[in-house]
Amino acid sequence: MDDLEFGTRNKRGDWSPHQAIGINPIFSLPPNIITILKWLPGYFLPWNIAFMATSFILWNWLLPSVETMKTLSVGWIINLLVLNSLAVLAFYGALEFRLYWQRHQGNKFKYNGKWPAENKSDVFMFKNQIIDGMIRTFTSGVPIWTAYQVLVLWCYANGIGNWVSFADHPLWLCILAFLVPIIHELHFYCIHRLIHVPILYKWIHSVHHNSVNPSPWSSLSMHPIEHVLYWSSALLHLVVPSHPLLALYQLHFAGFGAGVGHIGFEKIELAEGKAMDTHAYAHYLHHKYFEVNYSDATIPLDKIFGTWHDGTKEAEERMNERFARKIARMNKP
Repeated sequence: MDDLEFGTRNKRGDWSPHQAIGINPIFSLPPNIITILKWLPGYFLPWNIAFMATSFILWNWLLPSVETMKTLSVGWIINLLVLNSLAVLAFYGALEFRLYWQRHQGNKFKYNGKWPAENKSDVFMFKNQIIDGMIRTFTSGVPIWTAYQVLVLWCYANGIGNWVSFADHPLWLCILAFLVPIIHELHFYCIHRLIHVPILYKWIHSVHHNSVNPSPWSSLSMHPIEHVLYWSSALLHLVVPSHPLLALYQLHFAGFGAGVGHIGFEKIELAEGKAMDTHAYAHYLHHKYFEVNYSDATIPLDKIFGTWHDGTKEAEERMNERFARKIARMNKP
């Protein structure tokens, strides 16, 4: 597959797509039913359906009994931590190994022409972005993810929260399942803008932005406080009528979805002439420019608040004008 049929590569070797990043058509006015119907399969496939499936497997076959989860005992909590660690190692590790270690498709569809492993920096532990990301993932990211799962499951087992069953409320829970990615993005946008406040950025979010050229292990390379904020979307399921399966899905969407968002490639080649879209360009642009695309256009919040960058030259010009106005305000006596 020739990536230059889908985009262009500059002199530095950076690739960018021809097509501008689109906004979720659900929020377009007036609504276009045909466009929405064409968009819907991509909303579920391939990633969201996979995260639903991992949540379903965990809930139905890998968790202990409800009676066991009534007590915060070390045994089942450690088992859950190990399960999460193995799942992250398998998913992130497979993406990193195929795309960045084996370099199976070279730099085809790769946004940044450089390879993180070849750029040593003192901002990373051991001067290595990948090692730094793995350490932060397994010492902070996965344990805090697990802690939220434990909290949700313990609350469910003890009748704390507004839990309902699929048998009694199938329509509502199906709607809520559909909304999980939208809930994630709304929550992520809010906390993301918060941690871009200068003092919070300096002490917390800058850890994540050290990865200007992100790869899968950059996904959960965060300060522990950012991890606490990032996973907190699961708490909504203790308030609204929900089911623990959907709370687990909310966490899986955040956890595994972060790996896709930081993959650094537009497409993953599967076979000759076949590739899987990642939809990662919007977040890559955030890592590149810092003050654009605080969300990924599932909800058009950046467009509403003037921070949207769709990858076009026009968006670049608007961004540069906005930066110039900001600098002028800062320098104004």
